Amino acid sequence: MPFPISREDALALLRGHVRNDNLIKHCLATEAIMRRLAERLREDVEKWGATGLLHDLDFESTKDAPPRHTTETVAVLREKGLPEDVLQAIREHNAEALGIPRESRFGIALACAETITGLIVATALIYPDKKLASVKPKSIRKRMRESAFARNVNRDIICECERMGVPLDDFIELSLSAMQSVAAELGL
Repeated sequence: MPFPISREDALALLRGHVRNDNLIKHCLATEAIMRRLAERLREDVEKWGATGLLHDLDFESTKDAPPRHTTETVAVLREKGLPEDVLQAIREHNAEALGIPRESRFGIALACAETITGLIVATALIYPDKKLASVKPKSIRKRMRESAFARNVNRDIICECERMGVPLDDFIELSLSAMQSVAAELGL
């Protein structure tokens, strides 16, 4: 059975709900990482990619109320006929604020993917050319240990990649490579 929303429709839905260009780029980066993770874990690439793309539809309207984040997104996506595992993964990426456990491999993947995007972008921005092509996995690993660097990036969430059977070094490399593949869209 095909996934209920095409990538084109998902992108249009994202652009209809999100105005901030950096947030759209974050969603595009998360989508790229989720697609790579789906390939590695033998999951549905379209489903995982769409989930990465759409996970923050309500962020602009809920950014000042973290416990509400994802509730509007889930309502919109339920109306579009997206399956329950997608909705649960989206809820789980905000597990801390919602007071729920992050248990599913899908939810863990989404939380890890969307979190590491900030660390990778911050790392690219310290290079003279500000390009993802210049970033090496070892640079990201080094920045993981520097708590003052990109201090809003929760390293513990990134390390949850181990819970889905992906070693941290592999996850860093996979994530960087995925983001490099969409660097033009990200402006990096």
